[in-house]
Amino acid sequence: MTKLTLYNAPQSTCSQRVRFILHSKDLSFEDVRLDLFSGEQLKPDYLAINPNGVVPTLVHDGAVVTDSSVIMEYLEEVFPEPRSFTPSDPVIRARMRSMMRFIDEVPAASIRIPSYNLAFLPHFQAMSEEEFQALADSKPLRREFLMKMGRTGFPDAEMNEAMGRLERTVIRMNADIEVSGGPYLLGTEPSLADISVMPTIVRMDDIRLTHMWSDKPAFANWLDAIRAEPAFKPTYYSGSLLTEKYPHLRETLHN
Repeated sequence: MTKLTLYNAPQSTCSQRVRFILHSKDLSFEDVRLDLFSGEQLKPDYLAINPNGVVPTLVHDGAVVTDSSVIMEYLEEVFPEPRSFTPSDPVIRARMRSMMRFIDEVPAASIRIPSYNLAFLPHFQAMSEEEFQALADSKPLRREFLMKMGRTGFPDAEMNEAMGRLERTVIRMNADIEVSGGPYLLGTEPSLADISVMPTIVRMDDIRLTHMWSDKPAFANWLDAIRAEPAFKPTYYSGSLLTEKYPHLRETLHN
């Protein structure tokens, strides 16, 4: 009998991608939720399966698969039924993969900056400089990112750059949806590209950046279509949004 175990975290955007795929394919899996702030992802047992110390990690019958984009494509290949998110047409499939590269390079990376500044910064500010340095040094993939942020947050220039990249993503997505006829990026059915960008857009909505698509009905329809997917609700269970986890963020955004 196939056994799937997903090591993930509720608010992790990369984890949300994989949860959506698993639920969409009706795959049963052991849901191991790690507390990232307590450092569970940096404990020896977890580092033994994912030396990068990040989530998610999928373990399938003992085989370890890391990196959310890789995990999504792995699940597509191994479990093509009952639903596939990969176009059969090779030209459209290539377009989807090109979109996925852009998503990983631009919006998925950019959303971390406002997320850390708005939600996570108080946690780091409560640390001593020595504690913060030790934390940064313990994160193989995030050390430089954390050091840029420091205990005072990212400067306005970096925030503005991230916001600009997110806004350009919305413009590009809206154009792609209009060309395809929607409601999804490539047409009537969602693809891995839609699922790749979904957590970033949901995060943007959560931290009140909806003004970026207030004049873009095609984009708004895309978000409505994603939310209507049966896998959306179990993916975003209670506590999966930043504003659900961090009460101070709700107050800050409403002021």
